[in-house]
Amino acid sequence: MRSVPILICLLGISLATTLRIMPRSQKPDATPEGFLKAGPGGIDAIEITPKNLLAGTSGNPKAPVLKHRAPDSASLMVKLINNLDRATVRAYISGLDATGKVFFLSPNGKLVYPKSKELHVSSEITEHIALSLGSKNQTLDVSLPPFIRSGRVYFADSDLRFFVVNNGGGESVVQPSVTNLRDPNADVNWGFVELTYMNGLLYANISYVDFVGIVLGMMLTEKDGSTQTTAGLVADAVTKICNDLMKLRGTDNRDWASLCIANAEGKTVRVLSPGNRHEVEAQLFNDYWDTYVNEVWKKYATQDLVIDTQSNASQVKCRVLDNQLVCEGSDRGFAKPTSKDIWGCNSGPFAISEGDTSIHAAIVPRICAAFVRSTLLLDGGDIQPSLGQGSYYTVNPTNHYSRIVHSYEVDGRGYAFPYDDVNPDGNEDASGVVSSNNVQSLAIYVGAPPSLG
Repeated sequence: MRSVPILICLLGISLATTLRIMPRSQKPDATPEGFLKAGPGGIDAIEITPKNLLAGTSGNPKAPVLKHRAPDSASLMVKLINNLDRATVRAYISGLDATGKVFFLSPNGKLVYPKSKELHVSSEITEHIALSLGSKNQTLDVSLPPFIRSGRVYFADSDLRFFVVNNGGGESVVQPSVTNLRDPNADVNWGFVELTYMNGLLYANISYVDFVGIVLGMMLTEKDGSTQTTAGLVADAVTKICNDLMKLRGTDNRDWASLCIANAEGKTVRVLSPGNRHEVEAQLFNDYWDTYVNEVWKKYATQDLVIDTQSNASQVKCRVLDNQLVCEGSDRGFAKPTSKDIWGCNSGPFAISEGDTSIHAAIVPRICAAFVRSTLLLDGGDIQPSLGQGSYYTVNPTNHYSRIVHSYEVDGRGYAFPYDDVNPDGNEDASGVVSSNNVQSLAIYVGAPPSLG
């Protein structure tokens, strides 16, 4: 087994990474359809970023205990249901225990604590951590420990590879990366459900903010028999989304089909969000929003943009002054956002600092959502949010990824960008979350949603 040295500073800890086989400046290879080709490498090709690192500790911090909840809560019953027409589906369950150490759940129900071979050197996890789901329509019951934080339940249509590194503060797991086309898992169709279970309270989430991969859905059953469901996407959603992205050729002179990642056989295995696609090749969408932003700035230099904070602050007026959007009650103005800022909603003018006023913090998601959905120049768009879903994504430029992803959601649940919960009345639930402190079981469906299994 090979290992690779690690050397960077990440999240305040010494860690590292990224022996890049293919420089980011090099244009990725593409299929005739315009999909990017995955070219998985070995351990030398792994990258470590905040998005794909599960950082553990070596200490024994006191486990957080929620008020009125006993620290000795029961284990969590999870049902893994295979709706794919194949018997090669694997599941992997990882997380942090009550002491902050990283672990995987093994097929025999015991916890595996991966250990690196030497300090600052990554190595592949070789312990048996894959859970086989069996053939179509079969269910695998697993029992999760009473405490799991920052958990993920991974699913893949074949084996996934995970790596471990110790930076001196504890073992950390290097998880599969969607933005590294050389990642050892780059040509595997995979995805995950986020999960935290502490002191009897379960929080599980399905999101498409970063990418769309293998189709997942879930149903939480409470002890009184009531249920919560996030149905997820329709079966074969990646293929359908990529077909729709291909149809955009010529609409705005952008290569939307290149959001799709294909394996060696040319079959699409995932769809990247525009923000993650920007990380692979920044030039593709680098100036995508520039003209639109300039038009917005021009319009609101002569009239007010009203932001409904949907809070005690009610509505606040904003106006472009000295090339910044200045809003009442906000401690600082908003510079023109770049395309990267709009895709991620968390950088540039949309970065929220600890000292910002509550009004400023309420304005950020509403303005960014208006950009993503392209509603700022529509009739009625001078009040945000005020227009309904029928007005979203109706003009170019817009976030076609979000538009298309939502069109294939069975129940409309699952964020396609960070502030997808912004809406006029505050009642539309776009999140893919199920949560309860009275859980009987959690069922996760892979390959097709619960209603289509």
